Amino acid sequence: MSEKDEKSSELAPVPTETEGTMDDLPLGWRYYKLKIGNWRAPHYASPFAQLLLVAATFFLCPGMYNALNGLGGAGQLDPTVQNNATVALFATFAVVAFFSGAICNKLGVRLSLIIGSSGYTLYMASFLCFNHTGNAPFVIASGAILGFCAGLFWSAQSIIMISYPDEENKGTFIGIFWMIFNLGATIGSLVPLIQNLHSTGESVSDGTYIGFIVLSGAGILLNFALCNADQIVRNDGSKVIMMKHPTWKSEFIGLWEVMHTTPWILALVPMFVASNWFYTYQFNDYNLARFNIRTRSLNSLCYWSAQILAALGCGRALDSQRFQRHTRARAGLIALFAVSWAVWGGGYVWQRTYDRASASRDKKIDFTDSNYGALLVLYICYGAFDAMWQLYIYWVLGALSNNSRKLAILVGFYKCAQSAGQTVMWRIDALKAPYMNIFAGTWGLVIGALIIGAPVVWFKVKRHTEEEEDVKFSDGTVNELHVKKEDVPSGV
Repeated sequence: MSEKDEKSSELAPVPTETEGTMDDLPLGWRYYKLKIGNWRAPHYASPFAQLLLVAATFFLCPGMYNALNGLGGAGQLDPTVQNNATVALFATFAVVAFFSGAICNKLGVRLSLIIGSSGYTLYMASFLCFNHTGNAPFVIASGAILGFCAGLFWSAQSIIMISYPDEENKGTFIGIFWMIFNLGATIGSLVPLIQNLHSTGESVSDGTYIGFIVLSGAGILLNFALCNADQIVRNDGSKVIMMKHPTWKSEFIGLWEVMHTTPWILALVPMFVASNWFYTYQFNDYNLARFNIRTRSLNSLCYWSAQILAALGCGRALDSQRFQRHTRARAGLIALFAVSWAVWGGGYVWQRTYDRASASRDKKIDFTDSNYGALLVLYICYGAFDAMWQLYIYWVLGALSNNSRKLAILVGFYKCAQSAGQTVMWRIDALKAPYMNIFAGTWGLVIGALIIGAPVVWFKVKRHTEEEEDVKFSDGTVNELHVKKEDVPSGV
């Protein structure tokens, strides 16, 4: 391509998810676009429609889980049982997640999501049981089962979120998903807030747990409405890059190939570990330690609401076509570095005022207290920071490849490191480590992770990922990525 052609290509309009004609799509109800006035809805098997479905599932399952955990101690007065259940959850999650990409590629997106969502309802039911029986082993066992299910769940979700959209819209897709996902935690936080608004107690009622159980159960059913990756067609007629005939052998060999050919991904491990590491401090050592139940519920509502707003802005910024993709990647890293210093620096000022002994001795803070406003702002900043961190990691992974098979494995590795780190952190908290030690370790990990991961962002994120390069990790060809009307499976 000449220099003139290259410049022309860079200035070409960016295709959006709503562009395309009926002639670009196969026949069948999944590819019909309902027209309402001048607006035409995305077809059912489009990346955007499938993103909305999986986001709704996450709204109902992990969203409710986050709302419950955001209360601190999963709504219990003593967080010990929840800490131990979380250790079991993430220890199992870490092991399963490493292989989850290969498993998901073999089972398919739809079945992996159905299996994965079932663990959330069981986990929430275990706390209702604990309220009446004190059966801690059941809670811990449900945490381990959820760890297995969540490994498949998050790997399958990543295929939809970062391999279905085209390169120009990945940040927007991630942002929309994160908004809807955290809307679940936001609305879920309203349940205990309303029920406990006039309570100054320290634990939630049975009705809170029952509400979470019903909502997460609905999420299981919603997964049956999803399509598999081989049925997805973009508006321009292109398909998702995937393995057409996966076997257990081919997928576990693929796992080895990805790890063997991309050893530099290890430089991102500290960022992966940090991505859930800070939850322990925020939920248990800040929210649970210093506030009563109704104020914790309000804090949780504001925390997840902040994630929604941050996700919208961050996703759009990462997709801005004013700058090349590698420039956006570098600017995003620098911005995240600055925000990390500002947010955790503010947190340090407050953390100096209490420790475990004083937190257990002093009266819990209520939202009617005069010093509450500044503490709420800090918790909102923690929520926005979390959304920025998670979105940036997913966006960088999506910028490394468009191949659904490869991305499932990379995200599985991400979730493995993330869960391993969270297992360690929850166990440290369960052992009653000093709050300041936990805070300092978290802040140091966040800053160090950005520095260690910078070379990958600087040198591995390119302006564009070529189809010829991506298709090497599948059993298809570039020509097969652009379908004819009869090429797409018609089965359920």
